[in-house]
Amino acid sequence: MRPILKNKLYLYLTEFFAGMSVMAVELGASRLLAPYFSSSQIVWTIIIGTIMIAMALGNLYGGRAADKDPNPDKLYGRIIIAAIWIAAIPVVGKYIIMGISALLIFTVSSNFLVIAGFVACMVIFVFPLFLLGTVTPSLVKFSVDSLDDSGSVVGKLNASNTIGSIIGTFVPTFISIPAVGTAITFLIFAGILLVLCIIYFVSSGVNFSKAKKVPVSIILFLVCCLLGHNNSFAFWQTGLTYEGESIYNYLQVYEDDRQVVLSTNVLFGTQSVYTKEKGPTGYYYDHAMAAVYMGEDEDKATPTKILVLGNGSGTYATQCERYFDNVEVTGVEIDEKITSLAHDYFELPEDVPVVTYDGRAYLNVAKEKYDVIMVDAYQDITIPFQMSSVEFFTLVRDHLTDNGVMVVNLNMRSDSADNINYYLADTIGHVFKSVMTANVQGNTNRILYASMNDNMAEKLAAGIARESDEDLLYMMGKVQENLVSYEPGNLILTDDKAPVELLGMEIIDELISEEVSYYKDIYKEQGIEGLLNQL
Repeated sequence: MRPILKNKLYLYLTEFFAGMSVMAVELGASRLLAPYFSSSQIVWTIIIGTIMIAMALGNLYGGRAADKDPNPDKLYGRIIIAAIWIAAIPVVGKYIIMGISALLIFTVSSNFLVIAGFVACMVIFVFPLFLLGTVTPSLVKFSVDSLDDSGSVVGKLNASNTIGSIIGTFVPTFISIPAVGTAITFLIFAGILLVLCIIYFVSSGVNFSKAKKVPVSIILFLVCCLLGHNNSFAFWQTGLTYEGESIYNYLQVYEDDRQVVLSTNVLFGTQSVYTKEKGPTGYYYDHAMAAVYMGEDEDKATPTKILVLGNGSGTYATQCERYFDNVEVTGVEIDEKITSLAHDYFELPEDVPVVTYDGRAYLNVAKEKYDVIMVDAYQDITIPFQMSSVEFFTLVRDHLTDNGVMVVNLNMRSDSADNINYYLADTIGHVFKSVMTANVQGNTNRILYASMNDNMAEKLAAGIARESDEDLLYMMGKVQENLVSYEPGNLILTDDKAPVELLGMEIIDELISEEVSYYKDIYKEQGIEGLLNQL
C-alpha cells in the first residue's frame, strides 16, 4: 500500500475526478460529433450507449484486475493512459471521424449516421472510458479495511463519483466549451487526470525505471496541447471569417463578394445565407416572403406583424424589411451567440428585436398575435420534436390573427412515401384549415403555408397585381409557379410520439446516396486512383 493511499481523501478525490472526467468527455463527445453527424437524439443515444458499454467493461475488468493483482501503480498507470488518450482526441479525433465517414459513405447504403457515429464513438471514446471504468472497483479494493465500514466507504466512493459527474456535466456546458471551446475542454480534463497521477507517483517515491511513464506522459500531453488547441472542426476549409462555439452549436461564418454564410453543421450544408446587396437570395427566404402578402390586412392601415421562430442570422427578417415598408419583425433565437453574429456579420437591422428563447417556450408566454409566423427552427435532421407536433402547431395557430399565415421551411425535400415532410404537412393540415406548398427550385427546401382561411392564393395574386418592385415580382412569380394545395393525410406527430430523428435520417440516407452515386460509379470504373483524381 502506497503511503498516499492511506489517506482516504485522496482515494475519494481520485473517484471524484474520474467521474468528472467521464461526464466531461461524454459532453465533449457530443460537441465533437455534432458538426459531422448533428446533435440529434440519435447521436446522443449512440454516445450514451457506447459510454455505458465502456464503463461496464471497465468495471468488470477493474474488479477482476484488483483481485488478481491489487497494485495501485497499475490503476494510476491506466489513468495516465486514459488522460493522454483524451488529450489526443482534439489532435486526431476529427481526422478519424472524417476517415471513418469517407470509408463508410461508399460502403453503407442506409443508416449512415447511426453506423458512422457508432464506429467513430467506439474508436475514439471507448478505450479511455473503459480505463476510467476500472477506477471504482480498484479503489474499493484499496479503501475497504474491514467489513465493518465497507458499506460506508463504498457509499462515499460512489458519492464522490456522482458529485464529480455532476460538476463534469455543468462545467463543460456552461463554462469551458463556450469560453475556450471543445478542444481545450478535452485538454483541461485530461490535464486534471494527469496531475492526479503525477501526485501519486511522485509522492509514492517510485523509482525512475518504474515511473518513467510520468515524464513521458508529460511530454505527450504538452505535444497534444501544442497540436490540439485549435478548435477548427472543418479543417479542410480555409479563409473563414469566423469560427467558434456557443452553448448550443459549433459555428462558422464565411463570405465572398456576394454573400455571407452561417454554417453550424459542416457535413450537411448551411443554416443561413445573407446577400450583401438587395436582391433575391435564390433560397427559401424568397418563397417565404409570399406569406407577407397572404397574411397582411386588406386595408394595410396597420403594420404587418411578423414573428420568426428560429431567427438564425436574420436573413428572413432582413429581406422582409428590405422589401416591405409596413412590417414589424420580431425574432426568437435560442442561441444568443448566433444573434451576436447576426449583428456582427449579417447586418441584422437594429430595429428587429431578437428574444433569446426557445420558440415553443416563447409562444407559451407571449400574449401578442401576429399576421405571419415563420417557423424556421429546422436544421438537417435535428428537428426539435417539440416544434413538430399537433400541440405546437395549435399554439402557433392561436397566436395568429384571423387572416394570419404560418410559413414553415421544410428542409430535406423528398418525394419518397411517408417521409418527414409528409408527416409535418399532415400534422399541420390537422390543425389548419388550408395548407399550400411550394418547392424551392435548385435546392432541397419546400415552403409550406398554412392558414385558417382558404384564400391564401388569391391574396398572393392580389398582392402581386399591385406590386411594382421587379425583384418581388420575380420572386413571387416563382412561388406562383410552384404553389399547390396540399391535402393532408393521417401521418400525425404529437408531443407523445414524434420520431423526427428517425424520419430525418431516412432522408439523409437518400440525399447521401444521391450525392455519392457519381463517385461510386467512378470508383467502380477507375478504382481508387480515378476517385482520388476526381477529388
